[in-house]
Amino acid sequence: MNHLFVKRSLTWVVGSVFLLSSCHLETEKKAVANAPVHTLIFIDKTQSVNVNKAFVAQKYQQILTELVEQNIRQKGDKLEVYFIHENTQKARALSLTCRTEVEDMSAMNATDREAAETTTGLTLQRERMVFLKQAMGKLAMQNTGNSQRFTDIWAALPVIAKAGETGAEVKAYFLSDMIESMRGTGRRDFHSNPPSSNNEADQWAKADAKQMQQYALNAAEIKLALPFEPTSSTKENNPTVTQYWTTLLQELGAGTVDEI
Repeated sequence: MNHLFVKRSLTWVVGSVFLLSSCHLETEKKAVANAPVHTLIFIDKTQSVNVNKAFVAQKYQQILTELVEQNIRQKGDKLEVYFIHENTQKARALSLTCRTEVEDMSAMNATDREAAETTTGLTLQRERMVFLKQAMGKLAMQNTGNSQRFTDIWAALPVIAKAGETGAEVKAYFLSDMIESMRGTGRRDFHSNPPSSNNEADQWAKADAKQMQQYALNAAEIKLALPFEPTSSTKENNPTVTQYWTTLLQELGAGTVDEI
């Protein structure tokens, strides 16, 4: 067999595979970029968090404003609000889905593209205003019932896991002090018994994660918005509690866990 022919054939095959791989990667990137965003907001409605306090109200209102602007971008983007209390998993307070369709403007001339962008932008901004107004309303709501006495943050985990099963890009925000406080065997009560060190927090989190492997968080992006001022003492804002949640969420497959 002609060695030159073989060499050229191999070069063609390798080049074709590389080209197909590149196209496949570009297609995957485009699919990820166009994937809808599913935003989950967990608002603490227990007696330990006062959302009417000036610092807390301002911080949480700013977070809601920014996340609506960033995450509501196209048709299919979803925003849901859950209240954190004794029965978190069944406390969905709001569910909205964006209906603004963003046109493909690649074939438009400059004038038509500008007009389409303006129209889409105005429609999208009106939807965002509706989303924000309703989310702000849920933030301001008071919980005067018995459910405010307990804090079941663990119950948010199956909600995040289920959202990740849809293929959407999941972003979860906890507007909470993250003080898990539930009675019963195998539960945690950080009011009466918080982790004594970061090492113990990691040990507890890893042990708890083994019992929750069914809640795969599928690289969800998670933000912890604690209601504490920068001057708060470590007794009020216990860093070992934050360490516990960071480790637990990472063990369950969260993509990122950041305090904001």
